[in-house]
Amino acid sequence: MNIYEDSTGRDRVSTGTMVNVHNQVSINEVLKERERKAKEEREEKDSQNGDPELSLDSTERVKVLSPGQLVFKRFITNKLAIVGSMILIFMFLFAFVMPLFYPYSQTQIFYKYDNSTIDYAQAKERTEYSLLLLNKDADVHYSVKNKLTATISSMESQGISEQSITDTNGNYYKIEKNADNIYSLYSTASEKFAAIQGSVKYATYSTIGAVLTYEDDAEEVTGLAEAIKSAISGKNKEFTLGKDVYTLEQNKKTYNVYRSSEGINYFGDKLGADFEEKVAEFTESGSFEFDSEKYNVVVDKDGTTVYRVMGEERIALLSTYVFDTYDPSFTISEDFEIQALLASVGGKTFNDGNVNYRVVSEEDETLIYSEADDTNPVAAFSTMVIRRYTGEDTLELAFKEQVRSTIEEMVESGKKSASFTWQIAQVDENGEYTYDENGELIKEDRNITVNDKNGTYVMTVEQVVYLINTFERPTKDHLAGTDGDGMDVLARMMYGGRVSLMVAFVVVIIENVLGIIMGGIAGYFGGWVDNLIMRAVDIFYCIPSMPILIILGAMFDAFKLKPYTRLVWMMAVLGVLGWAGVARLVRGQILSLREQEFMVAAEAIGLRNRKRIFRHLIPNVMPQLIVTATSGLGGVIITESTLSYLGLGVKHPLASWGTMINSVSTAEAMKSYTYIWVPVGLLICLTVVAFNFVGDGLRDAFDPKMKR
Repeated sequence: MNIYEDSTGRDRVSTGTMVNVHNQVSINEVLKERERKAKEEREEKDSQNGDPELSLDSTERVKVLSPGQLVFKRFITNKLAIVGSMILIFMFLFAFVMPLFYPYSQTQIFYKYDNSTIDYAQAKERTEYSLLLLNKDADVHYSVKNKLTATISSMESQGISEQSITDTNGNYYKIEKNADNIYSLYSTASEKFAAIQGSVKYATYSTIGAVLTYEDDAEEVTGLAEAIKSAISGKNKEFTLGKDVYTLEQNKKTYNVYRSSEGINYFGDKLGADFEEKVAEFTESGSFEFDSEKYNVVVDKDGTTVYRVMGEERIALLSTYVFDTYDPSFTISEDFEIQALLASVGGKTFNDGNVNYRVVSEEDETLIYSEADDTNPVAAFSTMVIRRYTGEDTLELAFKEQVRSTIEEMVESGKKSASFTWQIAQVDENGEYTYDENGELIKEDRNITVNDKNGTYVMTVEQVVYLINTFERPTKDHLAGTDGDGMDVLARMMYGGRVSLMVAFVVVIIENVLGIIMGGIAGYFGGWVDNLIMRAVDIFYCIPSMPILIILGAMFDAFKLKPYTRLVWMMAVLGVLGWAGVARLVRGQILSLREQEFMVAAEAIGLRNRKRIFRHLIPNVMPQLIVTATSGLGGVIITESTLSYLGLGVKHPLASWGTMINSVSTAEAMKSYTYIWVPVGLLICLTVVAFNFVGDGLRDAFDPKMKR
């Protein structure tokens, strides 16, 4: 085919082997010349009219776009994708840039001075008797310690001054009243003398060898072994021998033999009817003398047991008194308390070390004076325990006396509340007392309120204290307020967003790297390799992710991992658990691509398998992977927030959006502190929705068949 110009100036096309033409040229040259002339005509016309005009066949009407430019053009025409992109840009600036200019960190705790009603002290009438051992080597059985107060209360109600008690091992003790609120505890050396109308363990019978073993204080009974054997063969649990009734209690191959006697059963010499009449008078535990000897009677569920007293030793003092000192630097030891109590019921004087003291009982109190100073007491007896609310005994005695006076007035008038004014020491930001330039405590008048709470008197005071600034509502200093730990909420939202976004991207990267490698190998090689990898994918699909994460969270707690170490492990576990879906997607795409002509050409030129997969196949799968990854980012953020909310993810003090919501997880807290969880919840929602918008936009942009 040839093109020539006829006499009219028009181009003509001629076919054939021989054509007579003027100035025969190629078609390309003709087209170039025509385009040049058309351009010159347009430029001349544009210079005259001022507006460019393109012809219908002008090549300038066609703008050739690269695939990337085409995808970008389709993406920016999607309004929701643009909105999602703007939200994500804001989130990244909010999480990674704004903290650089914000003055507070995520773990900074804020304090404030504030008037706060605090529990300052408490007072209670002491009714429990304390045990003060006179001999440090003495031992009092716990069963006796547990019933000391109850026994003394029973003695006071009955108006008796002496009472006998026994421990669970049968050891005898005696409580004797010395003065009001002061008793002595005696340990009694005694022997079991007699038992009355009680069923007592008398012997043990073993069926192996028919062996009968008597208790230590029991006398042998003729014919008892034969009677027991006969009762066992007849399956009888009770039999009579003489005037006594015996009861059998089986314990595997042995039997415990209990004896119940009419009248009194002696374990020693019989003392006659007069002795038995005295014993019969006792319905409760007590003691009596007979023929210049002392006997203790113990009445319990097993009957009445009589012990003969061999000797007594005072081993402890029992008292409800506490000692309040006038000088806080004066310390009172347990030995001082014992000596003071003994002196109060004895000679009124005692020596503690190198100092002599004197106990003086006045109308309503008992005071202790040093003999070197008869005007200023060093301590006072009291049954009212007044301590700081923390339990420390550092309150001055004048304050305690004022409290006692106030409580007495409350009791007399029947009031449940009263108040008085007292000077309270100020505290600084470290909770320490403040002093003036002379080293004196700085005090201020404060109103002390005394409240009766079922016999315990609690003193409260409104005091200026340096407190953690918890749950402060938004102010100019803290734009989003503070949380329950006194930390700035806005700062923690920023750093929490950093953690949540970082977790999302790291987990998605791990998922995609593992999924691309495993899916690419499975899709390209096929066969047994494909079957093996796909079975692994099926296994990972079947793994229950949430129970696994709960178990791992408990393990991390047990190992006490640091917050950042825990975060790394959490990202790794989430990534490993989520690669199966990506692998299946990559495998499916590669199965359809590996038979294409470009892959046949790659094989023909001898490219290695690694290059065929990762240089030719994987790049063709990347658009779908980008869409999947973008959509999956939002799901990872939700998972991380859920785990942190449940206490299985990021741990305090490291901030994440999930842990921030967890800090106000109760219904009452969510109602009261909406300024904490509502903004955080909105950030999570906006971020997840934005990732979904961007994912949908990328899906539409990569798919040319999607309708616009």
